Amino acid sequence: MMQTREIHESSAVGQEMTIDEQVRYLMQGCQYGPEGDPDAEQLKKRMEQELRERLEESYRTGRPLRVYLGVDPRTSDLHLGHTVPMRKLRQFQELGHTAIFLIGSFTSLVGDPSDKDKARQIMDLDTIMENARTYTEQAFKILDREKTVIRYNHEWLAKLTFEDLVHLASHFTVQQFLARENFRKRHEAGDAIFLHEFFYPLMQGYDAVALQADVQIGGTDQIFNIVVAGRKLQEAFGQRPQVAVIVPILPGTDGVVKMSKSLGNHIPIMASPEDMYGKVMSLPDQVMITYFKLVTRYKPDQIEQIESDLKTGRRHPRDVKMELAREIVSIFHGEDAARQAEAHFVRVFQQRELPEEMPSWRVEGPTPVVDILAAAGLTKSKGEARRLIRQGGVRLDDEKITDTEFIFSPDGKEHVLRVGRRRFLRVS
Repeated sequence: MMQTREIHESSAVGQEMTIDEQVRYLMQGCQYGPEGDPDAEQLKKRMEQELRERLEESYRTGRPLRVYLGVDPRTSDLHLGHTVPMRKLRQFQELGHTAIFLIGSFTSLVGDPSDKDKARQIMDLDTIMENARTYTEQAFKILDREKTVIRYNHEWLAKLTFEDLVHLASHFTVQQFLARENFRKRHEAGDAIFLHEFFYPLMQGYDAVALQADVQIGGTDQIFNIVVAGRKLQEAFGQRPQVAVIVPILPGTDGVVKMSKSLGNHIPIMASPEDMYGKVMSLPDQVMITYFKLVTRYKPDQIEQIESDLKTGRRHPRDVKMELAREIVSIFHGEDAARQAEAHFVRVFQQRELPEEMPSWRVEGPTPVVDILAAAGLTKSKGEARRLIRQGGVRLDDEKITDTEFIFSPDGKEHVLRVGRRRFLRVS
């Protein structure tokens, strides 16, 4: 029988945890539907109880749980929102369980329709596999590379016959699929729902069967795929249905809408330490605790203490947010980089001093500022430069530029162009 100490020898939490403490740690931040929804609360209680039973069984038998997270690498640019389920997988990993990072090399061909109001574009396998390489390398900033099992679901899905697909589909009704909110809205609006979109839950459900999963981690948009499709197919194949560990979608820097690159409210995990720190500091106060729960290495007791300190006024929200920014930057860049990013933030934004280092740009004669901003990469285009000037987001030596046709004339001295709060350029 596995001893308690052995279960936790590789744990980053640093001390032994009882089964109840493990459940509390692993269910931290989980959400199974809208807050206050009785069905969601009931599902959460059921999954919590099943998780407790699996952990107790693991302790008795010495068999680690098989826990997996599936990702569809339809993009190679990850942001903090992508790391939320990865952080949950890492927690299971810390407690000695088998962490499987499943690359949806076959499901990506279809694309998950769960949170979409129209069909996704079908991708080719070469693009998916190239994205997967970049995706996996970034995931290892969260997961322990040496203790992560990497699988690709084309290994089994590509081998299914048409007869197999008919068998899988026989366990579900069209009504079950049309009851899903995104499909229901499209159906009511008369928008197209393509038949291949129904295949996705079947494919993801079969992943759980192929992996013989004890636990699957996913976002709230995955509840149907994990709870309904995955568990049902496992039972049909004579397996014990997996525990669904569901995490909410991380809000973006606006604190309201889900984090998304297309919406511009995202924090890239490959952002520089200074940029990442600054973006975290721009978060509204009300989402700080959500971020502590979903993207940091903090345990429940630590987060409860922070909540208590904020409510009683023992700590200022600014100081708590700086702690959050430090923690997030240290996860992706290390503690030294986090300290330097904080010093940069204090110097530039709190003390209103210029950063010690910034890129330089040399001009040979009178040059439109929009040309300099675009050529130096401070803006993506001249159009964006003009828009930022009209919005009052561009300064020269701390003087706001209001004319989109402003000409910079060299005078033999160095000047500083500033775009927004975090982009600087030394011009001479």
